[in-house]
Amino acid sequence: MNTRVRFAPSPTGPLHIGGLRTALFNYLYAKKKAGTFILRIEDTDQNRYVEGSENYIQEALEWCGMDPDEGPKNGGAFGPYRQSERKDIYAKHIQDLLRNGAAYYAFDSAERLNKERKEAEKKGETFKYGHQNRLRFKNSLTLTEEETAKALEDDFVIRLKIESDQTVIVEDIIRGVVRVKTDTLDDKILMKSDGLPTYHFANVVDDHLMKITCVIRGEEWLPSLPMHKLIYTAFGWETPEFMHLPLILKTVGKGKLSKRDGDRDGYPVFPLKWGKETQGFKEMGFLPIGMVNYLALLGWNEGTEKEVYSLKELEKAFSTKGVQKGSARFDYEKAKWVNQQQLQNMSIEEIYSLSRTKEILSPFEKNKHLSLIKLVKKRLNTLNDIKGELAFIKSIHPYDKKVIDKVEDKNPKTILEQIKKTLIKYDEDDLFKEQMMSWSKKNGVSIGLLMQTFRLALVGKLTGPDIFEVCSVLGKEVSLKRINDLIEHLNFKQIL
Repeated sequence: MNTRVRFAPSPTGPLHIGGLRTALFNYLYAKKKAGTFILRIEDTDQNRYVEGSENYIQEALEWCGMDPDEGPKNGGAFGPYRQSERKDIYAKHIQDLLRNGAAYYAFDSAERLNKERKEAEKKGETFKYGHQNRLRFKNSLTLTEEETAKALEDDFVIRLKIESDQTVIVEDIIRGVVRVKTDTLDDKILMKSDGLPTYHFANVVDDHLMKITCVIRGEEWLPSLPMHKLIYTAFGWETPEFMHLPLILKTVGKGKLSKRDGDRDGYPVFPLKWGKETQGFKEMGFLPIGMVNYLALLGWNEGTEKEVYSLKELEKAFSTKGVQKGSARFDYEKAKWVNQQQLQNMSIEEIYSLSRTKEILSPFEKNKHLSLIKLVKKRLNTLNDIKGELAFIKSIHPYDKKVIDKVEDKNPKTILEQIKKTLIKYDEDDLFKEQMMSWSKKNGVSIGLLMQTFRLALVGKLTGPDIFEVCSVLGKEVSLKRINDLIEHLNFKQIL
């Protein structure tokens, strides 16, 4: 049997990275088994629909390299792939359940149901509409055919009829066998009077008709699993496999990772920007594989110490045995580390080929772009770091006062004059470095002091790329000017 999985988000706003990870695990599962990865848009709740969400979801998947094999954009033999376009399909299948007695019409008013809920609350109970009380309500089980036909002219819902005193048994790949007594369940609404299905009904019908072999979704849907099993049974359909993924928790404290957490602590929770204000991982300078690699580690482990993967390696390594039951805590610093590892695995040319890199480097002379990447590559966590790491090229940082105080009584001007003299004399970078190192050793000047003084002159602070490479990128003229500027600064400070 061909493996078929689906990612089925609702277009109610930008795709959270929790949803993106669900898509990733579906994608990896399909690729590992040479199967089919499907995108289905669950948009039956039009009140929550947000314009642009569907395009955002498609673009986010494409940015991550997870192009759906079937979906609204790609098409396929099992469409439509938007639930709002499948209304006739649901109407046909709900009639099947009504005919075989597995579902029934219910005509109870909202006022009546609210009254029942309040009465149950007074008794410390949870109101359930089911086998224990449905014959007290207004529905097709208590009305004649004539009364039912008349009632259908007004508002109604269609409920699943759940038999009492039974045990629903269904297996989850991660969590094992789940057993639930039907007496704890209520007769869930399957269809509303506007002809649109509830999530439970549409989900099962679509998964069956699209021949989904494994349903991979977040653990928040685990409580719905027995209900979905009952719907499959009501139709007489074979149940697919299920896998409910652990939650992604906020960095600190309890609860799921939210946009509020990201806004407070300064990190994104969406793959791409949403609107003008909300930045995504892409805009923060992450590579697609950096994002994907980190998400794969949230709730999955191959069973080795390996943490850095290409997408192809993930496709090969992924296994349901490596998916953890426990929730995974989001760690932005770890995400940056993974992205940094991916950047180090890339060549200078590969980094330069990225549109984000070219955008950041656009203010600099084009013939220096590759040299600039080479200069800062080892210091990059994200592509956005390029700008900060190269800030000294346009203008030097303010001199670090602590470094000035540290070196000023160690004759820094002598060192600076020697650097000037040597730099003027030698054009080859390696020869210039060799001569300075030789002078340092010969004159008893520590390499550390030489480097600190040279870096202070060219950069203004002690951190940054290799200082001889910095000198080469700045060029002789700019380097000499900055050395003279530091000498003047030291002279002026001495006068004061």
